[in-house]
Amino acid sequence: MSTIDVAGKAIETDEEGYLVNLSDWTDDVANEIAKTENIEMSDSHWEVVNFLREYYEEFQIAPAVRVLTKAIGKKLGADKGNSQYLYELFPYGPAKQACKIAGLPKPTGCV
Repeated sequence: MSTIDVAGKAIETDEEGYLVNLSDWTDDVANEIAKTENIEMSDSHWEVVNFLREYYEEFQIAPAVRVLTKAIGKKLGADKGNSQYLYELFPYGPAKQACKIAGLPKPTGCV
């Protein structure tokens, strides 16, 4: 287990940097994880992260990239529901990297 320091509090992560306790997630934690991923959070990043958190709350699963792309397309429009847009925001894999920042488990099927 590892930890990240957020406002003086040690937050537990697994060996890949995903939160051990989903309840530890806050915007500050997301920003700290994003820094470790070399991502500067913009409104577009937050839109995807908040979408993922809502999706997880509803379905209790972190979506794989294909499901994520389709679901975002339905909710946010075709211009955002495509792999190219999502990979521009999260170059190391939209599902994997965005879920990590969103404080969610690693999506099934991600290596």
